[in-house]
Amino acid sequence: MQFMRRFLNRFVATALAVACLAALASGAAAEGVSVQGNKRIDSETIASYFTGSDQAAVNKGVKDLYATGLFSDVRVLREGGRVVIRVTENNIINRVAFEGNSKVKTEMLQAEIQSKSRGPYSRATVDADIERIKDIYRRSGRSAASVTARTVDLPNGRLDVVFTVDEGEKTGIKAINFVGNVVYSSGKLRDLMQTTEMNFLSFIKTSDVYDPDKIASDLELIRRFYLKNGYADFRVVGSDAQYDPAQGGYIITITVEEGVQYSIASVVVESHIADIDGASLLPLLRLSAGQIYNGDMVEKSVDALTKEVARRGYAFSQVHPRGDRDPATRTVTIAFVIDEGPRVYVERIVVRGNTRTRDYVIRREFDLGEGDAYNRVIVERAERRLNNLGYFKRVKITNEPGSAPDRVIIVVDVEDQATGALSLSGGYSTSDGFVAEVSVTETNFMGRGQYVKLAVSEGQHSRGVDFSFTEPYFLGNRMAAGFDVYAKKSDVSQYSYYSSFVTGGTLRLGLPITEELTFSPRYSIYNTDITIPNDYKHPYNDCQYPIWGTTPGYNGTSVNYWNSCLTNGEASLALKQAQGNVLTSMVGYTLSYNTLDNNKSPSGGMYAELRQDVAGAGGQSHFVRSTGDLRYYHEIADQIVGLVHLQAGDIQSLGSSQLRIVDNFNMGPSLVRGFAPNGIGPRDVSDAATYGNTSGNALGGTKYVGASLEVQFPIFGLPRDLGLKGAIFADAGTLFGYSGKWNFSSDGVCTPNNVAPNYTQGTCIAVGSNSPYIRTSVGGSIIWASPMGPIRFDFAKALTKSQYDQTQFFRFTGGTTF
Repeated sequence: MQFMRRFLNRFVATALAVACLAALASGAAAEGVSVQGNKRIDSETIASYFTGSDQAAVNKGVKDLYATGLFSDVRVLREGGRVVIRVTENNIINRVAFEGNSKVKTEMLQAEIQSKSRGPYSRATVDADIERIKDIYRRSGRSAASVTARTVDLPNGRLDVVFTVDEGEKTGIKAINFVGNVVYSSGKLRDLMQTTEMNFLSFIKTSDVYDPDKIASDLELIRRFYLKNGYADFRVVGSDAQYDPAQGGYIITITVEEGVQYSIASVVVESHIADIDGASLLPLLRLSAGQIYNGDMVEKSVDALTKEVARRGYAFSQVHPRGDRDPATRTVTIAFVIDEGPRVYVERIVVRGNTRTRDYVIRREFDLGEGDAYNRVIVERAERRLNNLGYFKRVKITNEPGSAPDRVIIVVDVEDQATGALSLSGGYSTSDGFVAEVSVTETNFMGRGQYVKLAVSEGQHSRGVDFSFTEPYFLGNRMAAGFDVYAKKSDVSQYSYYSSFVTGGTLRLGLPITEELTFSPRYSIYNTDITIPNDYKHPYNDCQYPIWGTTPGYNGTSVNYWNSCLTNGEASLALKQAQGNVLTSMVGYTLSYNTLDNNKSPSGGMYAELRQDVAGAGGQSHFVRSTGDLRYYHEIADQIVGLVHLQAGDIQSLGSSQLRIVDNFNMGPSLVRGFAPNGIGPRDVSDAATYGNTSGNALGGTKYVGASLEVQFPIFGLPRDLGLKGAIFADAGTLFGYSGKWNFSSDGVCTPNNVAPNYTQGTCIAVGSNSPYIRTSVGGSIIWASPMGPIRFDFAKALTKSQYDQTQFFRFTGGTTF
């Protein structure tokens, strides 16, 4: 106890002594420092930066004061034993203004500069801001822009900073030149790039602006293209951008080494994990011996092997592709090596830079989470997925050390970009006439990654509204779910003797089986209201309901062979039977397979689709409808693409029900170009023999098959940005199998038109062109990827046709995506 008492007494005494010394030292420091020249900032605050009078402490205090940005000058003098600090304060910025900028918004400039309202003014910071503004204009394609800055003095030490911009003319990319390419032309390589050259469209496009980041991205696209086509030794030697004042733009020169094209000699899987048999994993590979080397298939094989080995319990496994090339034989031996890998866990995933997109939208693209085994292949796959979403200008994933040697932090840096679009479009088609559409689309709705579209269209013969919503991750799974609600009205035209009003909706799912194969079940319910007009302009039912002043016999004229209710156009009895409202409730699915290299403008790959719908889950319609569509693209030569298109369909009634005329397939130029809409297949030709009316009413068929061969090619001399290309084609197909009612008499006795009393409509129909006769045509097309949407001009000559088919030499479609 005495020992403890003595210890406490000594401790208290020592503590009091230290406190007194500290107080004396503090007072001495405060008395030895004086501050001069300050107006707004307290002297005590300035003096607190100097903790001593030795030279090291003084130098540190001066440096720290400059770092605050509040002072333009700091000087330290010694007068006797005192330290005198003389300062000159910076003015405070009242506001930052911009003059002369019209091509770049003020908001964008304000976000980039460091000079801010209510912040200290610094000439060095303003000079740096001038360079930042110039850099923004360089990225916007205006390298000749000049920027100056001036200040406007205000009372109380405040001032305005005004940046004056002379934007100058647009300085885009005048030429993109390639050196060293032999296999693929410079035009082909330029087509792979998102960056384009300046031309007469430069006043409306921005893709011709020089941006080093975009050029780097384009070079990666070119590299992947060569690797995909077997050039494993390909590399970009260099990329040089020079601004040419004489031409007023940049000259980009890209030097490449193509190497030789390799084929695959053999493919093996080498497993260094005892429980994993490499041979058992061979079916997962996307390439085999004898094929041309394909870098994309190598990546997909690595992904498939990584998933399978992890599924077998080896979460830390790593798959490394190794290629042993033999330039003499131009073959490569590929080995996928599987190692156990270091045991490293994901400590956390950090998402930075997203100002709009929710964190979970980014995180769900990772097939791993906090606490899971780290796998580089899975992280790289997540980076590719995020880039493909289209939500971000850039995506970069890096790793940082965790809290322990076996922990890693995944850092995801992104930059959001605009994902909404307001589309105003218009156009003309030979079937629908003039059409205009307004649509609003958002692919990242409220930052949740959801797709929303509302479209309203108005045309000469049709109008409608459509709303679509898609959730790409339904119930937290990689499964798309959505719905569509629509209403569309189609008026009578030269191709149809009736009007229709369809309202309904669809619920749908998208279940990816593999990266290429997707299964999409759906449920649809819609109501169809069929109306046959009967007025002086469209007297299509005046045999039953005469129109005074229009129907012969009711306008003071006599009825005869050449002048009756049939000669002014009468709807078929089969069509009259279909009048009224019919509710259709059906379930269906689509099985699609897609290997296209580009969904918008493919040059290679295949798209195949099988659709099947069963109507009868309620409603009045009962049928099974099956359709198939296959398109195969192959690049015949540089920028010349061949297309093989096959299609077929079949519809059958269920039970004792009978198909309505509007349930049948109605085909025309979508099957064989050179024929009018609804111009192919079975027709009601009841009055053809009597009145020479060979057009009749289209009845549609229950079966169709079609095939088309097409070659697409660039139009020489036109810039790629114009989006124009030509095509030649040959089509063949048929529609047949009308199985509907043909006798509409009440007593079963058929009364044809030509013997009906007073030359009125009989009680039966005569069906023409109901045989599987093959129609053929040849022609050429101009295809335009216009700003309004895809537009196509088809010129086709029918070579073989049935007696009652309707032909059409010219067809123009496009201008709307409704």
